[in-house]
Amino acid sequence: MTKDIDFATFQRQVIEEFRANHGRVGGILDGATLVLLTTTGARTGLPRTSPLACLDIDGRRVVVASAGGGPANPAWYHNIRKNPVVTVETGTDTYPAIATVTTGAERDDLFEKVCAQEPGFAEYQSSTSRVIPVVVLRPTGAVFGPEPATTELVIGQ
Repeated sequence: MTKDIDFATFQRQVIEEFRANHGRVGGILDGATLVLLTTTGARTGLPRTSPLACLDIDGRRVVVASAGGGPANPAWYHNIRKNPVVTVETGTDTYPAIATVTTGAERDDLFEKVCAQEPGFAEYQSSTSRVIPVVVLRPTGAVFGPEPATTELVIGQ
């Protein structure tokens, strides 16, 4: 993706394509395993949905707050630090989960395994001075089916 592409527009298009095609997208993301992660905005309290690469590591669903190796963590990461209750869409299922930020040896072990599966994350880490967070998505309850229960729900209102 080049810098002249509006990132927000790109994400909206990926989200629409993901939902329309049961979790499959084309273009530069063709073949990637993605999830849609809906968080609660840390400042606004509004639902925020982000398409993320997702890996299965030792039976755990893992996402990485790489921001493409940028200097700051992505907004969705800040959101889960304030409220770890999230909704995960896989394309075939939607379910509530708790996003748990790993630390120390657990983070390092998971990141090593992430990089073994997807070497691009090692490149991202080498391009930034921050330690890229690794997040485990732990399901908390029932699966809702292929469509999200709602993307307009605002927790606490």
